[in-house]
Amino acid sequence: MGRLDELWRRTVENLVREGLIKSDAVRRAFLKYPRYLFVEKRYRAYAHVDEPLPIPAGQTVSAPHMVAIMLELAGLERGMNVLEVGTGSGWNAALVTELVKTDVYTIERIPELVEFARRNLERAGVESVHVILGDGSRGFPPKAPYDRILVTAGAPEVPRPLVEQLKPGGKLIIPVGGYHLWQELLEVIKRPDGSVEVKNRGGVAFVPLIGEYGWRQ
Repeated sequence: MGRLDELWRRTVENLVREGLIKSDAVRRAFLKYPRYLFVEKRYRAYAHVDEPLPIPAGQTVSAPHMVAIMLELAGLERGMNVLEVGTGSGWNAALVTELVKTDVYTIERIPELVEFARRNLERAGVESVHVILGDGSRGFPPKAPYDRILVTAGAPEVPRPLVEQLKPGGKLIIPVGGYHLWQELLEVIKRPDGSVEVKNRGGVAFVPLIGEYGWRQ
């Protein structure tokens, strides 16, 4: 085992001890796809540190603890149809596809990051993630409805198209609040009658969700 692998294993063990990684499935996914595979070479030595790291186009890849929190909250299971909004480096999508064991759709508005994520996923040997260039605040209707939608950027409010593209009983995990400031992580559950239940899961800080149903540039 190389040094990067050893450092990453310790990070995963710490997240388990802290109760942030709760399930064996999420632990195995983290170990299979370490974060250092999804950052630029100059940042790989820091990939085990539990903080966000820079990626191209002025964006970031989330801290490991935040990714763990969102994945555990999503309750992903084999065969679920999942949309991710905000591909970034491709790391979270790789973890998701390992958990659902099927194709995952992820949408990213920045062309440079689309190519960055595709290269990272190819290098990591991930073939079941489909990276789409587009406005993620509008969702991705061609593959809807979804069991889960995970949003990795902060919106001013819950985008209506994302709720519409959920299956009854489906769940949307999304940060909502200020632009580049404090947000609340919301768990939005779609009831069988189409109404929604919203649970506040605590304060977070994400880059802004830019788009028609997000923040405008």
